[in-house]
Amino acid sequence: MKYTLDKLPYANDALVPHFDAETMEIHHDRHHQAYVDNLNKALENNEEANALDLEGILKQVSKFSPAVRNNGGGHYNHSLFWNILSATPKENPEGKLLEEINKTFGSVDQLKADLKNLGLGQFGSGWAWLLVKHNGTLAITSTANQDNPLMDTNIHNQGYPILGVDVWEHAYYLNYQNKRADYLDAFWQVLDWAAVEENYKAALAKV
Repeated sequence: MKYTLDKLPYANDALVPHFDAETMEIHHDRHHQAYVDNLNKALENNEEANALDLEGILKQVSKFSPAVRNNGGGHYNHSLFWNILSATPKENPEGKLLEEINKTFGSVDQLKADLKNLGLGQFGSGWAWLLVKHNGTLAITSTANQDNPLMDTNIHNQGYPILGVDVWEHAYYLNYQNKRADYLDAFWQVLDWAAVEENYKAALAKV
């Protein structure tokens, strides 16, 4: 199989009380694993897609099947999500990323408020994102289902995602029930800005 599921970079209960252990186990071991398995099935005998890495597939995902779009997005999005979370997070951005956040949004607190509003405003399942646009500037956007800013199907704010928050109900329902706002507030308690800064540097190298 071309794609495999990496282990979480921390224990299932490492993010308690913000993210509960049962949700983390189900979310990673079942939901994410299903995206990986179904992506591999969707890519069988697809020579064009198999010649690309996942980022390359998503950048031209309109050429491929809905199964590639949904499951490729699910694998990419969750992989990013797990790796920006930490039990001992760096609590605030620094350096150039902080400068750009302040320039674009006014403050880190305003960015958090704006992303929360995007997450709350996403009808049904989806994601809220902080991304680096192709001109190197920052932007925020939301996407439905497992879409993301890399995809050529995304008509608003295409670019490289550096922070994403999952607002599918399976990400929070066991602990927060229908209180998506409480889950979005908890997200910031386990977000590791050091990981986001690394994503930012990597994105700038591509634009």
